[in-house]
Amino acid sequence: MGEVTLTIDGRQVTVPAGTSVLEAATQAGVKIPTLCYLEEINEIGSCRLCVVEIEGARTLAASCVTPAAQGMVVHTNTKQVREARRAVLELIISNHPFECLTCVRSGSCELQALAESLGIREIRFEGAKSHHSVDESTPSIVRDPDKCILCRRCVAVCEQVQGVSAINVSGRGFNSVVGPAGELPLNDVACTLCGQCVLVCPTGALSEVDSTREVWKALADPKKHVVVQTAPAIRVALGEEFGMEPGSIVTGQLVAGLRALGFDRVFDTNFTADLTILEEGNELLQRLQTGGTLPMITSCSPGWIKFIEHFYPDMLGNLSTCKSPQQMFGAIAKTYYAEKAGIDPADMYVVSIMPCTAKKFECERPEMRSSGYKDVDAVLTTRELARMLREAGIDPSTLEADNYDAPLGIGTGAAVIFGATGGVMEAALRTVYEVVMQKELPSLDLREVRGFEGIKEAQVVLGDTTVRVAVAHTLANARKLLERVRSGEASYHFIEIMACPGGCIGGGGQPIGTNTERRLQRIEATYQADRELPLRKSHENPEVKQLYDEFLGEPLGHKSHELLHTHYTARGISSKH
Repeated sequence: MGEVTLTIDGRQVTVPAGTSVLEAATQAGVKIPTLCYLEEINEIGSCRLCVVEIEGARTLAASCVTPAAQGMVVHTNTKQVREARRAVLELIISNHPFECLTCVRSGSCELQALAESLGIREIRFEGAKSHHSVDESTPSIVRDPDKCILCRRCVAVCEQVQGVSAINVSGRGFNSVVGPAGELPLNDVACTLCGQCVLVCPTGALSEVDSTREVWKALADPKKHVVVQTAPAIRVALGEEFGMEPGSIVTGQLVAGLRALGFDRVFDTNFTADLTILEEGNELLQRLQTGGTLPMITSCSPGWIKFIEHFYPDMLGNLSTCKSPQQMFGAIAKTYYAEKAGIDPADMYVVSIMPCTAKKFECERPEMRSSGYKDVDAVLTTRELARMLREAGIDPSTLEADNYDAPLGIGTGAAVIFGATGGVMEAALRTVYEVVMQKELPSLDLREVRGFEGIKEAQVVLGDTTVRVAVAHTLANARKLLERVRSGEASYHFIEIMACPGGCIGGGGQPIGTNTERRLQRIEATYQADRELPLRKSHENPEVKQLYDEFLGEPLGHKSHELLHTHYTARGISSKH
């Protein structure tokens, strides 16, 4: 492609041809403000915050969509540029609610940060403000269109990364609004509730449904026995909310923080991730041996489950019937644990700490009551937990590490890697291979299914069968993979699909500011946590073995099917959730 050399604020920089002026400036160490820009996803030049002055050009140029050219001389900090940016920002703010103190994004709002950095102290433009009702129709995501700045980042992520296109821009000019077609509630369209739109929203226009008040109320009720489970991906992300480096492993501090909040027992979703592998692994073997529906596809990701229910209902038979580890935990907590602890499950309140907004929807599904009660009572995202900790004056980074409670607090390295794309597949094969072959995999690190590539493939020899597996993350990649399977172009025995980029470590409930670099750091931390654990295979978990001995009997047995397995619902692409 060749290279071009240009000058930005007196600094010469050489970049590949086709590089935008914004990217060239970043490489030169020059910061240009942006709002609508999202690298490789939303580069549309609509907000005009990134304008620069280019010598010889008649007007200011949007740097995110202007290619760098040989000999170009760019100025990013002239009086004209500063005044243009301020005017643009004032116009945006003039149609924005002044609710910063009560907004969920106060302190992490890009509009707020830009107003501070550009020195906005007054708004010169007054007039009518557009108004649309708040959409609280789903259990997972809240839309507040009045806080939307029409940057279209959410639209781009939903369409390009997830391949869903549940939202778009409708109306014109002052009446433009981002949302489902026809301004329908989000609950009435084929939204997977994955929350990737929330992660990229620069303001409070999109946020998770806040469940913190419900959890505080349960914690304050002396009649309630309140237990909490933490997903694998939380331990490598929560630290970011408290100023720690991305990928910091805070497992022990997380446990200590939850105990300080007043939870009666602090358990680990890793326990039921191991349980999931025992059930799912045996389900795969049963299908291989009896001619069951193949490929079998994982069922841990609720965003993915909702996607297949909406868009590929003819393939629901390919899904594993296993509940997700979150839901298995709730069912086991309100039966096995309640029985062992001598607690009436009616008095038990189960809270999940999840990296995922779709988990809030999952726990509300009517089929998730196999314990006789609602299996999981409330789901908090990583962000919500951070808000509760800050409200209580607790900083996990200052706490001494603590240990999970028994018996539902022991997990293996195989369970930890559930948090990364490819992790469920790797964990399952560690167990399935050993069950069939009566020996360990040559290497417990199955690198063929690791990494950030959208679709990965591998083969594992199990006796006389060569098992072909595939792994996909993001729903757009899931669509590509399913189309290949449906057309007969590709043939697999086992497929893992995670809705979010990078898997759960990049879930829609993770810290604001999540990007590819942070996802990769969290993935590496996940594998580090796996390497450091004494047990790295799910079937070696002693508490899971005891659970089968004392309560469940055997994988795929009657009680296991009753508590740990479920069914799915065919949904139209415009049907209600």
